[in-house]
Amino acid sequence: MSHPVAIIQARIGSTRLRGKVLLPLCGSPMLWHIVQRCRAAEGIADVVVATTDQPADDAIVAMCTAYGIPCFRGSEHDVLDRYYQAALAYGTDPVIRVTGDCPLVMPDLITNVLRCLEDGQYDLVGVNTGAGASEGWQYPDGVDTEGFTQQTLWWLWRFAPQGSAREHVSPYAWHHPDYVRIGRIVAPEDLGAYRWTVDHAEDYALVKHIYDALWQPDRHFTLDDVVEYLAAHSEICQLNREHVGAEGYEKLWAEIE
Repeated sequence: MSHPVAIIQARIGSTRLRGKVLLPLCGSPMLWHIVQRCRAAEGIADVVVATTDQPADDAIVAMCTAYGIPCFRGSEHDVLDRYYQAALAYGTDPVIRVTGDCPLVMPDLITNVLRCLEDGQYDLVGVNTGAGASEGWQYPDGVDTEGFTQQTLWWLWRFAPQGSAREHVSPYAWHHPDYVRIGRIVAPEDLGAYRWTVDHAEDYALVKHIYDALWQPDRHFTLDDVVEYLAAHSEICQLNREHVGAEGYEKLWAEIE
């Protein structure tokens, strides 16, 4: 029986913006907002935070306990193993993967990923999955979502080599289309110039502006809401402009290849 669970990877020890997952947005931790947006996706049975077994991440466990959010602890650097063990612990199939630096993850995109998986045509489906923008119109960096069957997660866990392939969970599959049927959710228009992920203080400043303007306790703002807001306040997009670019994708692709 299908039991779709969104597993959010999160840790305190980010090298660029330490503790970012607990930074406040509209009075609640960023990670709490990510959980709520995942819970709003149609078809999701549960949401689990997968953090590390390092003492620093006791703070994440404490937050999850305070808000009644299921939490799993595993390897700090072998994130693939952390996902695999969390999926086993919660009987997850398929697995929806979300990262703790994406407070603008979109519930409807999670639902689209889940529906594509349930059709049975793909083993892995992603928003912005792949080597980069050359593969088609992209969504903004920061709404990234992936889903894969438990069998696919096992295959990755069993065969992906040590290093970047395990730290980033799924890229090993991108190089093995003969083994993994990969589907992509392509944006109706090219929105790849937007950067909504939170890796730097400037990214957080941009996202905080968006939340302050759009967040409501009884409604989850949409991608169109954010695009419309930024179109009317173009100066906000300049806050993290220096960090926009595809270099990270290219570097990761080269490392795993």
